[in-house]
Amino acid sequence: MRKNNLGSLLTLILFVPLLLVGCSKDQAKITVVGASSVQPLVEQAGNDYHLAHLSSNIVVQGGGSGTGLSQVQAGAVEIGTADVFAETQPGINARKLVDHQIAVVGIVPIANKDVGVSNLSAKNLMRIFTGKITNWRQVGGKNLPIIVINRSRGSGTRTIFEDLILQGKEAINSQEQDSNGTVKKIVSSTPGTISYISFPYANDSHIQKLSINQVKPVNHNILTNKWPLWAYEHMYTKGKPNKSTAAFIDYVLSEKVQKNLVPKTGYLSIHEMKVSRDSKNKITKIGDPHEQK
Repeated sequence: MRKNNLGSLLTLILFVPLLLVGCSKDQAKITVVGASSVQPLVEQAGNDYHLAHLSSNIVVQGGGSGTGLSQVQAGAVEIGTADVFAETQPGINARKLVDHQIAVVGIVPIANKDVGVSNLSAKNLMRIFTGKITNWRQVGGKNLPIIVINRSRGSGTRTIFEDLILQGKEAINSQEQDSNGTVKKIVSSTPGTISYISFPYANDSHIQKLSINQVKPVNHNILTNKWPLWAYEHMYTKGKPNKSTAAFIDYVLSEKVQKNLVPKTGYLSIHEMKVSRDSKNKITKIGDPHEQK
């Protein structure tokens, strides 16, 4: 009797480690690194996906579009997120990456609440970020020096902003930050500051969202490019994604996420757009707006 009990105990002791190893093998870890602009969406999608697929483990980190693209190209992560096209980035071989466009995000210039300005012309916005305008009084605001907070050079948001607003002109030397959240915190607390962030972060009453040429920064104006500061949110994989990664990307592109989570977190579904933009910023109209859903 004792021998049987001892044998059963030894079997159990040997079996448990094997079971644990099997469980850890089955757990699908997917690491997502890159643009902070898309982080809120991917984090929530990852949490929701995990609740429906308990063996999954979605790890989401920021670092900027440049980091996301370089990490996925090196095979260090399963997904690299970016709000720029891979082919526009130096050192990135876009032919080895697969682009999965999952949403559209708006970019908005923001200023400290007390500058006394709520609208800028595109020309004056460019002149501020190139150092030609240095005081808010010059654009109808208070007598306050303008403090520019730029995004880091690895930021896809910066690339989009400079391509569309600066149009090839050199940005003024200034403090640089790579996180939307950090930029918002600095602008909300520092008199005279101006910067730009993605729409999902611009929900703070302590910052002033700036219209451009009297056009308000709202998602509806992005649909037809009336608000021109917007970008695709990309998930890049190195070649064809593995089964677990493909399943997660399919989930993000599913009707459930595109119609519910995407707008809930402040983004636009790619299926709602009336125009498309290529890597050279060429805008193409998508059919008749009245025929779009």
